[in-house]
Amino acid sequence: MMTSNKEYRKLERPLNDRRFLGVCAGLANFLGISPFWARIALVAALIPGGVPGILIYLIGWIIMPNERRA
Repeated sequence: MMTSNKEYRKLERPLNDRRFLGVCAGLANFLGISPFWARIALVAALIPGGVPGILIYLIGWIIMPNERRA
């Protein structure tokens, strides 16, 4: 049986890298990108009327738990 050393990332909102509720930072950490790019994507989603971006952000806030302290 082979074992792998994969690093599992959790989709959770960090406690220290937040700007508003931490959704963009949590998503960026999960995807392995800079939070800057996640925030730019949110702003781009807000441009066509605002509703798509706000809805995505609120759903993320509801389903993503806060980061647990060790």
